[in-house]
Amino acid sequence: MEGLPCLPGNSFRDPTQTNFHVSHTLEVKNGHRVTKWPQVGLGGTRINYNQIGEDELELLRNYRPELTYGKPVVGVPDKFVPATLAFDKKVLRFFGYFKQTVPESPNEFYRVRPVKIFYYLEDDSLEIFEEAQENSGIPQGKLIRRHRFPKNDQGDTYNFRDINLGQNLAVYGKVFRVCDCDAFTREWLESEGIHVKQPELIPRDPYLTKRHQAAELKTYKTKSDFDKLKQYVEMDRKVLRFYAIWDDRAQMFGEQREFIIQYYLVDDTMEVREEHKANDGRDPFPILITRHKIPKDRYDVKGTFPHVFLELSDTEVSQYFKPSDLMIGRTVHIYGRNFLIYDCDMFTKTFYSKNFGVTNFEPVNTEIVRRTHPKMEIPPYNGFGTLEDSMQNCLRLQPDRPKKDYVKLMENDHRILRYEAVLDSPREDDKLRKFVISYHLGDDTISIHEPPQRNSGIIGGRFLERTRVSKPGTSTEYPEYYGPSDFHIGATVEVFRQRFIIRSADLYVLKYAEEHPEQFSPAVLQSLREHLSGESGRPDARLSTDIYVKRKPGDFIRLCAEVRNKLKALRITNHEQIRQMFLRYDRDRNGYVSRDNIVDLFRQINLPLENDIIDAVDNGWRMYNKQ
Repeated sequence: MEGLPCLPGNSFRDPTQTNFHVSHTLEVKNGHRVTKWPQVGLGGTRINYNQIGEDELELLRNYRPELTYGKPVVGVPDKFVPATLAFDKKVLRFFGYFKQTVPESPNEFYRVRPVKIFYYLEDDSLEIFEEAQENSGIPQGKLIRRHRFPKNDQGDTYNFRDINLGQNLAVYGKVFRVCDCDAFTREWLESEGIHVKQPELIPRDPYLTKRHQAAELKTYKTKSDFDKLKQYVEMDRKVLRFYAIWDDRAQMFGEQREFIIQYYLVDDTMEVREEHKANDGRDPFPILITRHKIPKDRYDVKGTFPHVFLELSDTEVSQYFKPSDLMIGRTVHIYGRNFLIYDCDMFTKTFYSKNFGVTNFEPVNTEIVRRTHPKMEIPPYNGFGTLEDSMQNCLRLQPDRPKKDYVKLMENDHRILRYEAVLDSPREDDKLRKFVISYHLGDDTISIHEPPQRNSGIIGGRFLERTRVSKPGTSTEYPEYYGPSDFHIGATVEVFRQRFIIRSADLYVLKYAEEHPEQFSPAVLQSLREHLSGESGRPDARLSTDIYVKRKPGDFIRLCAEVRNKLKALRITNHEQIRQMFLRYDRDRNGYVSRDNIVDLFRQINLPLENDIIDAVDNGWRMYNKQ
């Protein structure tokens, strides 16, 4: 077929050929159109003509033949070649990087992003390109498109003379560090008379370095042969029960409380239950810590772990409580509380005996040692005021009034037991003095009155204000006061170091004693009956101190002044008010008030007027009328 002419009908198609692919001569590389010569023919067949490379074409294009013999021919100057044609497809390539700040990240502070800087000689344009990394999450590729980069605010642009190794290239607010270039770029720059500096190493990204190191140090554990299904089948409904206490008495208002710690062997979970007692004053919440896997130290976690959003898992916590950590006598720290295990049940003891070989299960003594609080010491009675008032000053900062038996006071307020007594004194003058001792049954107080005697040289009147008197020899903390049974004929009564001997009593004393025999002893009743039997026949049987004594004119005025002083003590000083009070009982308008009415009058205004004063006033009025 080679000798046949190339005419229609003289060529034959190869019937065995099945590939008819045509090689393409146009490509797009880095965003630019590039042409290339086909290497193979139709369907991959061999091309029969020779192909010349770009270097050979460049040599043939610049070759100027010269004559060896004859007159030399003057060369014609080359035609003007534009830069777009002279520097077509000639690009300077630089390698560099820039740092990107990473705010609010605990793992990295900045990123190192390597880039490639392309300088196109044909139009002095630049382009910055970043290699795409897999799963980086950062938009990569072409960072800055191809154009002339502004150099300053005056409108100048970057030139290839402004770019060299080891210098920074500021473009649109980002600083790119030029570290290296390829061989063509170095050769071309040196051909232009530019000294190319030594290349620098691009620093590695610290976060990627950290990840590579972690990947190298990463260890793999062989899967455990522990069968969870076997644990569930064998350990289901098997629970270890421990009895523990939480002693919080070191804190203010702390106390020792009892708890039950239950360990579930089926899934290694725990729960803490509170053991309530009757009338312990606490709400009936049985569970203190719900059932879950409790870590030994839940705070042993990295500080970068987001506790607010995530819960702890096996990745963060590696150590949980196991049965080997729970023994009698050990203190278990659970969520900030120290639980002392002091005993366990029989199943727990059997489990530890079989699996751990423990034989000593002696419980720990947890009895609370009662503290001995210091006893408050009451200071001794200083003699000022009553004993009850002084005791209130020791018990409270703001003393209260001593409590009184108001029922007894209302029933016996008007009941008074009166006795005649003399002083037990070696002096002869004191032996002639006579006293009236009044015992008030309403509040168990005693008052002593001395009737005035003419030419005795002693001013009579009130000898002792109404008060409670304790017996001699009793302690001030627990005093024993005089009672109705302590007064009988011939008895000696000591009142504030003054000894009185009772010589007589009022008939009302005998009447009251017979009506209330439980308050008097039989000896007291007998002495009162023997002494008062002779005086009971008199219609006006009273104490011997009521004998009409010859008084001088000033005695009645002095007695009136004493009554007036008592009215002043009760703040009753208005004369018109006093006059209206007396007119209410002076029904006949004769200027006199009977004895019974005056007693009722004084009782209504709570005037502590005693019977001996009323008798003295009555006797004085009789003597005044006789005179």
